[in-house]
Amino acid sequence: MATLTERMLGAALLERTTYEEVERDRTATAQALGVVVLSSVAAGIGLGAGLRGLIINTVASIVLWAIWAALVYAIGTRLLPEQDTHADWGEVARTVGFAQAPGLLRVFGIVPVLGHFVRAATDVWVLIATVVAVRQALDYRSLPRALGVCLIGWVLQVVGFLVLRRTLG
Repeated sequence: MATLTERMLGAALLERTTYEEVERDRTATAQALGVVVLSSVAAGIGLGAGLRGLIINTVASIVLWAIWAALVYAIGTRLLPEQDTHADWGEVARTVGFAQAPGLLRVFGIVPVLGHFVRAATDVWVLIATVVAVRQALDYRSLPRALGVCLIGWVLQVVGFLVLRRTLG
């Protein structure tokens, strides 16, 4: 079994075998949570958020990770399953948690001039890793289907946040 660091590197390098290993390892949920927290802290440092911002960002990232995993699970297993799709929430949560591994590079967002580029490039990398993670977690043969699940989930999340924002004023 790979170490946390090896798994994070494999996830960042988009290695399907790493995502399959994490999917199968029911003890890796805490590791996935750790990756989400580390990525969140790196983003906060990269933005110069301060301690309060780091705490708020970290808690929000954990909640959003759980919501995202639930959305992907529901959409991928009920709305757009393939014949071989077999997954539970934990499998999805672990893989999409590890897809945040490239997010550790967001810490370099604090570098003047390069910060915006680093954050943008890292965001794209995390997006690509998430699609790979979703494909592996849901046992898809089709990359476009995994992309579709992510797109539908993203739209639902945005709509949900807009409704919540409007409701809360």
